[in-house]
Amino acid sequence: MTAAKQQRQRMIADWLRQHRIGSQEELVARLDLAGVPATQATVSRDLDELGAVRIRRDGTMHYRLPEQLETGEAGRLDRLLSEWVTDIVTAGNLIVLKTPPGSANLVANALDAAGLEEVAGTIAGDDTIFLALVDGAVPGAVASALRRRREGR
Repeated sequence: MTAAKQQRQRMIADWLRQHRIGSQEELVARLDLAGVPATQATVSRDLDELGAVRIRRDGTMHYRLPEQLETGEAGRLDRLLSEWVTDIVTAGNLIVLKTPPGSANLVANALDAAGLEEVAGTIAGDDTIFLALVDGAVPGAVASALRRRREGR
C-alpha cells in the first residue's frame, strides 16, 4: 500500500468516526478540500477495504466502520432486521423477508453468520430473501421470532 493511499484511508476513517458521512461524493469533496485528489471509484474501493458499510440511523443513511457497529452476530442481525427488513411472511416451509432494493444480500449474510438453528440457508435477490428452514422447524414460530428481533423485543 502506498503512503498516499494509507494517508487517504486514514483521513476517510477519521471522518467516518467523527461525522455522519452520507455519500462517497461527500468524501471526494472533503478529500479535495484537504488537497488529496480522488475519484468516486477510488473512494468506493477505500471504503470497501476499510470494511465501511452504509447504514440507516435516525432516518438518514451514512457510512460506519466495523468498530462502530454492534459487536456479535446477534446484535448485528437484530440491527439489520430492524433497519432493513420491511416485511416477514411465511410461504410453506420458507420464510420470505422483504427489504429495500439492494439490501437483501446484506441481511442474508447476517442471517447466515448468526447460525440460527432453524435456518438451513438463505437465498437473496435484490430486495427479497428466502429462508429455507430445517426439517421440523415451524415457519410461523420462526417468523414470529424474527419479527420480535426486528422490533427489538
